[in-house]
Amino acid sequence: MNKFYGTGVAIITPFQADGQVDYDALGRVINHLIDGGVEYLVSLGTTGESATLSNEERKQVWAFTSGVVKGRVGLVAGIGGNNTHEVVEQVKQFDTTGYDAILSASPHYNKPTQEGIYQHYKAIAQAATLPIILYNVPSRTGSNVNADTVVRLAHDFKNIIGIKEAGGNFDQINQIMRDKPADFLMISGDDPVTLPMMALGGVGVISVTGNVLPRQTSDMVRLCLEGNYKAAQIIHSGLIDFTRLMFVEGSPAGAKTALKHLGICEDHLRLPLVQVSAGTTGKIAAELKKFI
Repeated sequence: MNKFYGTGVAIITPFQADGQVDYDALGRVINHLIDGGVEYLVSLGTTGESATLSNEERKQVWAFTSGVVKGRVGLVAGIGGNNTHEVVEQVKQFDTTGYDAILSASPHYNKPTQEGIYQHYKAIAQAATLPIILYNVPSRTGSNVNADTVVRLAHDFKNIIGIKEAGGNFDQINQIMRDKPADFLMISGDDPVTLPMMALGGVGVISVTGNVLPRQTSDMVRLCLEGNYKAAQIIHSGLIDFTRLMFVEGSPAGAKTALKHLGICEDHLRLPLVQVSAGTTGKIAAELKKFI
């Protein structure tokens, strides 16, 4: 589980102008992140626009990513959805070669009860051969995975090893940190609050901003792990405006625009996501100059 201490990055999926996956660019993104010092990567999380990829495309992206990474850093696959049976089948059929864990978001749209969320993750945990990281992101799913449910899952299933928490509710984070098993990992799922979450005992972040600025993001997180919050706060403060721009017109549009300015990939997205406006593009370019 030490593989998930530090900075993980939810990798963007580059596309060509015709909408096809740009594998050459994906290889450049992966190497940019590894060269930037991150500890692990997440392939086809929400940031990877997984909802707009077909099953066959997802398999190809996972296999390609594993082949480029070649064990140099930890690797996590995003496998989730709101049809539990379908998610379980995907988990069973997933080629685990090169992968260390599965990140699975709480079911979206259905708005299940807490018992429904528990049973959903129970079914995944019982089907999986890899460790499971829960993902709570109420802004996208429409429902919260309550602290009691997280703690119950953490105690009941040893292969549920942590949570990517993006709810922004520090009362809930406090409760999870107090009641969880000692080895259960609290991982920030929201770049702007990574530092305060780590001050409460979090072990790192699964970042969007890290797609563009892996060195700065991972340096800050390592300083937090070392307990040097004074130095970490300097980096954190310097990233505030840039991180805000990554999300102001939706993710991963901002990150793709910044990566285009770095010459790593184009900024094409699949509908219903679209490129950021010209005004935001200019702001991203100006802010990025502070780091390059």
